[in-house]
Amino acid sequence: MVTSFHVPRLVIAAPSSGSGKTTVATGLMAAFSERGLAVSPHKAGPDYIDPGYHALATGRPGRNLDAFMCGPELVAPLFAHAAAGCDLAVVEGVMGLYDGAAGRGELASTAQVAKLLRAPVVLVVDASSQSRSVAALVHGFASFDPQVRLGGVILNKVGSDRHEVMLREALEEAGMPVLGVLRRAPQVATPSRHLGLVPVAERRADAVAAVAALAEQVRQGCDLDALMALARTAPPLPCEAWDAERALAGTRGSAPNPGPQTPDGLEEPASPAFEARGLGRSPSRRPVVAVAGGPAFTFSYAEHAELLTAAGADVVTFDPLRDEALPAGTAGLVIGGGFPEVYAPELSANEPLRAAVARFAEAGGPVAAECAGLLYLARSLDGKPMCGVLDADARMSERLTLGYREAVAVSDSALAANGTRLRGHEFHRTVIEPGAGASPAWGFTHPERRVEGFVQQGVHASYLHTHWAAEPSVALRFVAAAAARP
Repeated sequence: MVTSFHVPRLVIAAPSSGSGKTTVATGLMAAFSERGLAVSPHKAGPDYIDPGYHALATGRPGRNLDAFMCGPELVAPLFAHAAAGCDLAVVEGVMGLYDGAAGRGELASTAQVAKLLRAPVVLVVDASSQSRSVAALVHGFASFDPQVRLGGVILNKVGSDRHEVMLREALEEAGMPVLGVLRRAPQVATPSRHLGLVPVAERRADAVAAVAALAEQVRQGCDLDALMALARTAPPLPCEAWDAERALAGTRGSAPNPGPQTPDGLEEPASPAFEARGLGRSPSRRPVVAVAGGPAFTFSYAEHAELLTAAGADVVTFDPLRDEALPAGTAGLVIGGGFPEVYAPELSANEPLRAAVARFAEAGGPVAAECAGLLYLARSLDGKPMCGVLDADARMSERLTLGYREAVAVSDSALAANGTRLRGHEFHRTVIEPGAGASPAWGFTHPERRVEGFVQQGVHASYLHTHWAAEPSVALRFVAAAAARP
């Protein structure tokens, strides 16, 4: 049954990366929150870092809307799930407005997300090196796709009063409303490093001050009433909000997918090991699933914890930088992404926890490790001893590996049945040698064909970031494996 969901909403986009989307989106979220509104924060694409600033601005979890990883059909339901009960939703775009998955047209672009949400778009333009030409630029973006409704412009990095007048005159001729003008303000810039902005968890006091400054800048430079009026023009969405329990209900009792061909054409034998564990049946007890957090492990999607909880687990967060033991009763371990390379000495110095993780893995405990988790499970990272679960060594690299991937599980594991197909993304400036174990985790089918990652005993470790809402069975499978622990 299709239901209707309605909340005022805006998509904050730009002609290109570096135009100021994060500044404007975070500032708007904070400014509207200061007015007493419940603001639902969202980020188009796979980015983990910006949602941390969004959460700080609104007091609500930052949520991602990724049409590549989750499929276009889940964008509106996931949005409705997060925005339920809110007064306003603000979606920060990714890259340029029409930039998406390479070679896939509009897929995963901000424009596609805006159309799926039937949301008006506000274009943030870096006006620092133009005057009348801004009208031609905005006209092109407004007319490129008639289904994208460009509702106004916020001019960023404006140099002077005279500069502002010229820009406004040009856009008035083009018939495009100017909803805000922001001057250059380096004092509210947020620091970056090799993978983007420094996460909130690593600089919380400074991040709070930065978000407050962004709110003040946006409040002074933008017409909040006009922006809210534009948000209210968004029509109802014909969709039902995503729900973790309903998502899992469709996977209970389902058999694993048949064994696939790997990218090299070799048949991978399917294993009935996890079928025998009662996948799909509610466990008689709630296993504790420990999830790594803290400054070194900041990359996670909120839906993962919700799915684990709905599947029957008690989710407990721990900090590998500070905690010397796993949470009491840990039956499953999730170590997501982050920046272990920045904290390699501190992670290495926490020998009691490294030993506890190694014992847990050696005993066959289910472990799901993505990217940073993969590095933490390695023998070493930049020469510093890590957990030693994997017979591999990791190091920093000058090359950035970034992009969407289509993958198929080529080894049966606690996380994914052999043949499970998922879309994900890689985002790292490290390498691990070897890149795959005797039983790889994934076979990539697009854009390149290779195997990657490690499956051994209960461990599933890989560079690939995935969004479990796209395939809820992985959460159910993982909790079933945890519940089967003696």
